[in-house]
Amino acid sequence: MGLKIKKGDQVVVISGREKGKRGEVERVIPKKDRLVVEGVNTRKRHAQPSQNNPQGMFEFDAPIHVSNVMLIDPSSDEPTRVGYRFDDAGKKVRVAKRSGKDID
Repeated sequence: MGLKIKKGDQVVVISGREKGKRGEVERVIPKKDRLVVEGVNTRKRHAQPSQNNPQGMFEFDAPIHVSNVMLIDPSSDEPTRVGYRFDDAGKKVRVAKRSGKDID
């Protein structure tokens, strides 16, 4: 089954230690049901120091499970569930359950 959240969507974390943080989805990993959200679940890694990175440390945003985030409704700016409907042309469209308006 496909994910209801896509790259570029605004989401809010609803559980875990990052609860309440908001960010934009940078990458989606559908095979593992995970996604990378900008500014959420930031990790540090040690690496061999180089000219480009003299300290040898770098930060990155680690993936988070899709069940721990909710899409933000563009019209009301609140978390919402996602549904689907078909428009007049027969195209599948994502719909915000809270407001009933189209997301795409």
